[in-house]
Amino acid sequence: MRQTPCILYIAVDGIIPVQGKAISGFDGFTAALDHAGIPSVWLTSRSRLQFDEPRRRLGHSHPFIAEDGCGIYVPADYFHLLPDVAMTRGRKVSTLRLGRFTCIPIAEALPAASEGLAELSEDTGASIVAFRTLSQRELSQNIGLPPREAELVRQRDFDELFFFAGAPQESIDRFLEDGRKAGMEFRRHGAIWSAAIGANIPRCVAVLSKLYDRALRYHAPSVAVATPEFAPGLFGSCDRTILLSDRRAEPASINQSQAPQTREIPLHSPTVWEKALESVTTRF
Repeated sequence: MRQTPCILYIAVDGIIPVQGKAISGFDGFTAALDHAGIPSVWLTSRSRLQFDEPRRRLGHSHPFIAEDGCGIYVPADYFHLLPDVAMTRGRKVSTLRLGRFTCIPIAEALPAASEGLAELSEDTGASIVAFRTLSQRELSQNIGLPPREAELVRQRDFDELFFFAGAPQESIDRFLEDGRKAGMEFRRHGAIWSAAIGANIPRCVAVLSKLYDRALRYHAPSVAVATPEFAPGLFGSCDRTILLSDRRAEPASINQSQAPQTREIPLHSPTVWEKALESVTTRF
């Protein structure tokens, strides 16, 4: 592996939409990172299968973290050495071969989350609809995607997607509270929720950063790049952070004590990617 000034962790869901093109200039930014020898680790809430198309289209050949911090996916032969086991919730878990990737699991694999959701729904009385229970037509109608793309959304390795079906707010609050007490992580994306047991973005970053340290034989600083809605889960895990601010979006709560070295760049500025590349390669 080449010498590199840093390892970049970039939350791409606010940059690469599920449908349509990425924000203008992002392809040139990724090409410039490759030219500079800077590994770019993408983070997404999408599944491995759902994420395949944008990775191919943009030529992404580095590891990525999928399903909101459930697992790390490493392309074949990317590292000479991988851990034989990973620690998940205090227990050793073997790496998995999933498609073209070696997966380092952080969360518990399905059906753990599915079974946990069913128990929570029964115990709390909060009615939910899991994606796996929907027909292809119902799924497509509920999430507004063509049938083939909708099917890829629910083909998960770790987390279960669901939505609440008319449950009162007090039942929803109890559902989420009891689930978190049982070690379940929830992420909300509009009306859709995901649930996983043990998902942890900081843990993903820590495990992958150690692998880079071993491969490089020195510590390369970690740099996080994210839009406001995805920054809180990532910024506390990296040495430096770059916030791609969007004044049109609802501002997210970012703990400045966890991310004191944050540079802010307007996402829709014509020079956003030039400034981002400068920030990534220049110590601030």
